[in-house]
Amino acid sequence: MRKHSLIYILFTLSLVGILSLYSVWKQLPVFPCQQWGFIGDENSKYYINPEKIVIEPWRGQHHVYGIFMIPDAYIHDHLVTIEIPGNQTYCGMLLFPSNTYQGINAKPGYHLMKGYLQTRTTLGLIFQGKLNQLKQSSNWKLGYIKELKKSLVIGH
Repeated sequence: MRKHSLIYILFTLSLVGILSLYSVWKQLPVFPCQQWGFIGDENSKYYINPEKIVIEPWRGQHHVYGIFMIPDAYIHDHLVTIEIPGNQTYCGMLLFPSNTYQGINAKPGYHLMKGYLQTRTTLGLIFQGKLNQLKQSSNWKLGYIKELKKSLVIGH
């Protein structure tokens, strides 16, 4: 009888713990895809996929990202989009322009940007069985447009 009581208590505590974690997980904010994060109109925009994707959420924050190579004479969106078939579109921030990342060197006239996906979002997709889709570079994209040079008008 005592053994069954212990099993029942452990089961109940496990269930309460899982439900508590789930409710906290659902309350954490998800990074939204907002209009301010995108530039230009769709007709004048180019899109690129990442040169490399790193998915290591077990290492903590900032270990899920794509590395994009962007021409220097172009300006890019402020958000990267990740479109998983059968799911919504997810967005992540772009940070830290550089000429080299993870053994990738920018070609002359280009620079590299890291587009980060939230660790929480990544773990949710992995738990849904979407890891392979997350690893596909065709599901990640970054928009960019030709930078418009402002001409100087002198006197009228």
